[in-house]
Amino acid sequence: MKKIKISLEEHLQKNIEAHLSILDLSDRIKNIIQILQKKLKMGGKLLFCGNGGSAADAQHLAAEFLVRLRPHINRNPIPAISLAQDTSTLTACGNDYSFDDIFLRPFQALSHKN
Repeated sequence: MKKIKISLEEHLQKNIEAHLSILDLSDRIKNIIQILQKKLKMGGKLLFCGNGGSAADAQHLAAEFLVRLRPHINRNPIPAISLAQDTSTLTACGNDYSFDDIFLRPFQALSHKN
């Protein structure tokens, strides 16, 4: 495997570019936040999923919403669950249906209009 060396300056420049591209999406991000807030107020919940390391990220993110994001700020829990946390369901769906659809059945069971 060929190693590619990237300098610290190149890493920092890529980081700056990523942040600037997020600024371009700020209006869309604000709109999505407003939609999520509305749906949560209507009794909705957040469903996260991911494969590999992203499965761990999905579990961590759901935990932050359920518990708290900042150590010294208490708030009511926000309904959130990771569809990647139940290995029995994941493997059963993979065996009985398809590993392409391992999040589909739990999503269908736990999701609703909001």
